[in-house]
Amino acid sequence: MAGFVSNLLILLLLFQNICLGFRSPLSVFKRYKDISTSLPNECLGSDQPVISFGLSDFALDIRMPAVTPKQSDTYLCMSVPLPVDDEAYVVDFKPHASMDTVHHMLLFGCNEPSSTENYWDCDEGTCKDKSNILYAWARNAPPTRLPKGVGFRVGGETGSRYFVLQVHYGDVSAFRDKHKDCSGVTLHLTHQKQPLIAGMYLMMSVNTVIPPGKKVVDADIACHYKRSPMHLFAYRVHTHRLGKVVSGYRVRNGQWTLIGRQSPQLPQAFYPVKYPVDISYDDILAARCVFSGEGRTTETHIGGTANDEMCNFYIMYYMEAKHAVSYMTCTQNTNPEMFRNIPQEANIPLPVKSDVMKMMHGHHEETKGSDTSSLLQQDKKEEILDQETKDSDASYLLQQAKKEEAEILDQDFHIEEVVEWTGLDLKLGQVSGLALDPENNLVVFHRGDHVWDENSFDSKFVYQQRGLGPIEQNTIIVLNPSNAKLLHSTGKSLFYLPHGLSVDKNGNYWVTDVALHQVFKLGAKDKEPLLTLGVPLQPGSDKNHFCQPTDVAVDPITGSIYVSDGYCNSRIIQFSPNGLYVMQWGEETSLGRSGPGQFCIPHSLALIPDLSQLCVADRENGRIQCFRLETGEFTREIKHKAFGRQLFAVSYVPGGLLFAVNGMPYPGEAEPVKGFVMNFSTGEIIETFIPLRKSFEMPHDIVASEDRTVFVGDVHAKAVWKFASVEKMEHRSVKKAGIEVQETKESETIAEARLKNKPESRDPLKNMDKQHLVQQASSTGVSFVLITTLLIIPVVILLVILVFIRWKKPTVYGGNSDGERKLDSSSGRILGRLRGKGGGGINLGNFFASHKGYSRKGFDRLSTEGSDQEKDEEDGTDSEEECSASPLPPTPSSS
Repeated sequence: MAGFVSNLLILLLLFQNICLGFRSPLSVFKRYKDISTSLPNECLGSDQPVISFGLSDFALDIRMPAVTPKQSDTYLCMSVPLPVDDEAYVVDFKPHASMDTVHHMLLFGCNEPSSTENYWDCDEGTCKDKSNILYAWARNAPPTRLPKGVGFRVGGETGSRYFVLQVHYGDVSAFRDKHKDCSGVTLHLTHQKQPLIAGMYLMMSVNTVIPPGKKVVDADIACHYKRSPMHLFAYRVHTHRLGKVVSGYRVRNGQWTLIGRQSPQLPQAFYPVKYPVDISYDDILAARCVFSGEGRTTETHIGGTANDEMCNFYIMYYMEAKHAVSYMTCTQNTNPEMFRNIPQEANIPLPVKSDVMKMMHGHHEETKGSDTSSLLQQDKKEEILDQETKDSDASYLLQQAKKEEAEILDQDFHIEEVVEWTGLDLKLGQVSGLALDPENNLVVFHRGDHVWDENSFDSKFVYQQRGLGPIEQNTIIVLNPSNAKLLHSTGKSLFYLPHGLSVDKNGNYWVTDVALHQVFKLGAKDKEPLLTLGVPLQPGSDKNHFCQPTDVAVDPITGSIYVSDGYCNSRIIQFSPNGLYVMQWGEETSLGRSGPGQFCIPHSLALIPDLSQLCVADRENGRIQCFRLETGEFTREIKHKAFGRQLFAVSYVPGGLLFAVNGMPYPGEAEPVKGFVMNFSTGEIIETFIPLRKSFEMPHDIVASEDRTVFVGDVHAKAVWKFASVEKMEHRSVKKAGIEVQETKESETIAEARLKNKPESRDPLKNMDKQHLVQQASSTGVSFVLITTLLIIPVVILLVILVFIRWKKPTVYGGNSDGERKLDSSSGRILGRLRGKGGGGINLGNFFASHKGYSRKGFDRLSTEGSDQEKDEEDGTDSEEECSASPLPPTPSSS
């Protein structure tokens, strides 16, 4: 009986420990809980500052500890330690603030906060060591968003170990009821290494003097950039009351590219860079602050008091992880003469309404006294930050070779044909080009009743079928991308042999005609070209002639025009926005191996505005070559055995994905014709796809959208296929299921056309909404199931123990003691297993809603390319002469 009682007590202890184990699934963050103070009940949602949602991801809630500011323009700071010792990455932010109470918030990263108090007046400073701004929020300003694949590195050997939150309470009239404020931000962190690391670049004037009464005073800053490439995605401006406008630029080869321009009298948060800008080695970063000394009676200098001024331009960027530098500064003007060429917009003030000015500074009424108080406190904060930045750059040295980098999207997905797409049934001619317009409608360029065959050109590339006249059908058709319904058509009686197509950011069509040897710009509703390049029906190789040009692309930022020329020239030509010749690069492939910048039919163009690059489908060399837009400098080659000998078209999706299609294999070769999805950063093939209905014959162009919908046009099949991401289609069916009876997954109606199988991504952010709903729906159910299960487990174990005791009775004296020791050891193992299961299996909540990646505006280059003749149905070969110097394989097509 005594043994039974002892066993029963052990079981009760075991049951208690199991329950405690389920109540503490966040024990991995014990270090954080031991040193953090619990927040008052007024701060809803902050009783669990650390929330785990997956093996590698967690959320950190950073909130003001129920404070009540007593006067307007109060700056309060509080710190939170990083809850883990090893390296982590901040990949997203969710603000918790109301513009009724909070003017702005800044989040810093550092290793030693200025105070160890629960919170403190920021006049004491933010950090004792150097600090980096990680996040900013302000009333009426957009929140900071990190592009996918980008994170701020924290923890580990080099990253920040503390977060310091600074909250500026502007007008405290909202606190008349003495309520407590718990404003703050929730961070999404991950232990998964991020390929791209975010950082901050500060441009700051230190010696500007503003004479009293002078209407316009310029403060200029410029530095040569001598590090690895970085990509800019957000900016922030700062001056005091005299500042009118602040502008930042990249200067490359004398060309000024705007990074950002803003009035410093608007909310001083980080604003997204409108068009992503990359900075390369030896570029110049330049900024100008425009001040007015009107109303002042004495000189105004740069400083940290209410009577001083400041000129700051902050840039948020990302770099490749192995080259990353978290903080850089520029405080000089290395080339004053260059500012003679700064764009005029830099000196045009942006209008700011008076009510916005009041709201910006947190006052209902602006008085001299309150204004001075506001500026004084604001300047003190900036003075602290500026002092921290002056010496920070010296501690970071980076001497690396130049290397391109790109933003990487979540790439674990499958592309499959959408069999409901009716585009295959359209009556089209040879489909030579595809593009998407600004409304994401599909634009198709086809040849109507004309074909490109062996009789189309003579040996000098002069078109021989002029007697047929131009194509009498509309050669440009616009389709609804969902159902292939015709929306618009144009291009009748303009073209002889259409080839390449692209659409610029304004919706204009840019096309090439290989018979006319010309490039055209057409308005969507215009019957006549807005711009024409080349001489009709005259091939040539000088600045004014083309020879069967294949494709055209337009830079959405500069308006520069790039033409791939072509079948009988091996070059890329750049023109100004109004069609003036600028430069060209490229040459014909020489004997032996093709080198950088050598082409054998540059057939398709994909413009990469994120990185200021142009990628070319080098058709007969079976590869992709990429070049810098401004210089034509070769940057990289992407070539795979799976491409075979031909690569017809390439398309880029902002964020880091390349799509391409290859050509039919030569006799005796095995590489099939198919579509490819590649990681632009690495060049790796991450997916391939083929259609189910019909087969690719000669896919001539490809275009993809950011949601991974893909269209492929085939010049021989005279058809357009539609493909889509499996994940995307499954998401739509799940969404429908929440409204009506669950429908059969759309993916079940899609052709099983994938050639590769990879496990579905388990990104916690993607499943966050589902997890949140599951948590809400099952919070009580889980408790009931756990309690019931845990009540049954002791009974089962008790029965097992009773049988065991009965069996052990014949053993030698002292067996009971041994049995108790064994049971105790077993209890520890069971408890450990149950705790592990409970911690990993219970969803503890989610602070983030899933969302699409960082939006990048601008022209999405959709591969516009085509060039092959009508096949000879008898021998299956094409009649165009191959320009490769290899031992005479079958001749490539020229359609």
